[in-house]
Amino acid sequence: MSIDTLEDLYLEQLKDIYSANMQALDITKEMAEVASDTDLSDALRAGADGIQDGITAIEKISEGHDESPSGEHCKGMEGLIQEARTHAIQESFGEDATRDAMIITQYQRLTHYAIAGYGCLAAFADRLELDNDLSALKTCLDASYDGDRTMTALATGGINKRAVA
Repeated sequence: MSIDTLEDLYLEQLKDIYSANMQALDITKEMAEVASDTDLSDALRAGADGIQDGITAIEKISEGHDESPSGEHCKGMEGLIQEARTHAIQESFGEDATRDAMIITQYQRLTHYAIAGYGCLAAFADRLELDNDLSALKTCLDASYDGDRTMTALATGGINKRAVA
């Protein structure tokens, strides 16, 4: 597909964020399983639910444009997933809280990728006057920001302090 217009770019980026979300869903669930802090595990499970909500939103938006959301493989997220698996799942840690701090680090990297993707898509939808799409994308963007803030609160609220010991 040639990307000639903002609409072409918009549709291509919907596929990219869909692929990114599909990849992020599994690693988020994996990190929830290895997290030792109960609040962190709960937040990661909530994050997985939010990612699933994003997948559903992108499917609905894509259907509204007679497009399939699949067909793209997000290599940027692939790299982030590889980093998360290597550093948060497979790495050895002396302290559980240190692993939890790493899990937060890796999850926030995934979240920041989503924030960038949803932010760009929302800007495109706004310019293209796709009000229904814009509303759904802003919901996804807000949820991503909320997930990021939750992780920061967990890190600064005790996990990082326990990791120092």
